[in-house]
Amino acid sequence: MSPVRPFHRPRSARVPLRWKIAALAASTACLVAAAVGVLVHLWTAQDIRSRAEGQAFNSLYSAMDTYRRTGILADGAELDPAELPATLRRPADDARHTAYDAQVLGNLGPSVWGAQRVDGPGSRVLAVHVNMSSELHELRRLDVIMAVASLVALAAATPLAVYGAGLLGRRLGRVSETAGRISAGDLDARTGPTKGRDEVSDIAATVDRMADSLSRRLRTERQFTADVAHELRTPVGGLLAAADLLPPGETEDLLRARVRDLRGLVEDLLEISRLDAGAEQPVRAHVPLDAVVSEAVARTGLDAEVAVAEAETAQTVETDPRRLERIVSNLVVNAHRHGSTPVQVTVEGRTVVVRDHGPGFPPDLLRDGPRRFHTGRPERGSGHGLGLTIAQGQARLLGAELRLDNAPDGGAVATLRLPA
Repeated sequence: MSPVRPFHRPRSARVPLRWKIAALAASTACLVAAAVGVLVHLWTAQDIRSRAEGQAFNSLYSAMDTYRRTGILADGAELDPAELPATLRRPADDARHTAYDAQVLGNLGPSVWGAQRVDGPGSRVLAVHVNMSSELHELRRLDVIMAVASLVALAAATPLAVYGAGLLGRRLGRVSETAGRISAGDLDARTGPTKGRDEVSDIAATVDRMADSLSRRLRTERQFTADVAHELRTPVGGLLAAADLLPPGETEDLLRARVRDLRGLVEDLLEISRLDAGAEQPVRAHVPLDAVVSEAVARTGLDAEVAVAEAETAQTVETDPRRLERIVSNLVVNAHRHGSTPVQVTVEGRTVVVRDHGPGFPPDLLRDGPRRFHTGRPERGSGHGLGLTIAQGQARLLGAELRLDNAPDGGAVATLRLPA
């Protein structure tokens, strides 16, 4: 059955939780892959340079030994080569030194040079050259392999993350759906047992316990209201009988009016209690909607304009006419009590619209729906605040939709849509 639907501002589009988790997982995977790739690149580059320096040291040692014994330049050694870096042209001692040359010419470079003085200060320098172009090519291949492997891992991890996040999202969705049903008034809604032993299971169990506690409290409240209303019927009936014994006059009229108000309040409380307890059942019949609405307005004794669209093809509906009259009369009385004239009642198809030209419904009523003994702003009039609550309960019982809004040009608008 459709409950009362108060006015709500439209909600902005939201991004599902599973896509947020998947995006977070993908971002984390990208960061990890980038960090690993950079570390591997730096470590490999340093290792290549260290091995090149070692090779230069060994080649220089062998070439220097051969040159000193035979005077022959071996192992690609040269004396004072033109390409030798400036830091090695005048070594400070007779020890072996290396220098890294980042220059790349065609397919040659970068490289590592090893140099050592041949004999004393001012003598020539024996140098060897180790080209690192092949190692640089291998490093670039390694970078490409790392990038491809990272992309493959990301492509494999993202669907898994989406699937895992979807499982979590569905579990949270069940909890959210249950909470929404409870908020809408379905106090029997429960999430039930959920898979896993984690925070989601704890939330689901907490929502179920909250629903149990709320249901017990509401049942206690409803039972208390029903008991009070039932117990008040007898003394109120006695007061009404006693008022008949008073001599005619202003006091008798005032007392009788107050007793009638009190009896009406008790009857309203009993009606709400029966609706809350689910003890009411509609007695449906095929009736002309315009005739039922006109009769309901006439019974209120209040001035209201009834307009029927396409009267020549009056709509026949299957509903409980007594409860429909109760809804329409409560809406008309509420419009007169809290709004301003003119009050207009429009029947079109299966829809009944009751509009006044007063200050409109207060914002909290549009946001939260009707509440018992809550009449909104004090300046709107008197009353017990039960009329809209009863209209809401009767509409729910009939499977109808009752929507409360404010007209753009002022005034409260109550729209009742009967089911097909």
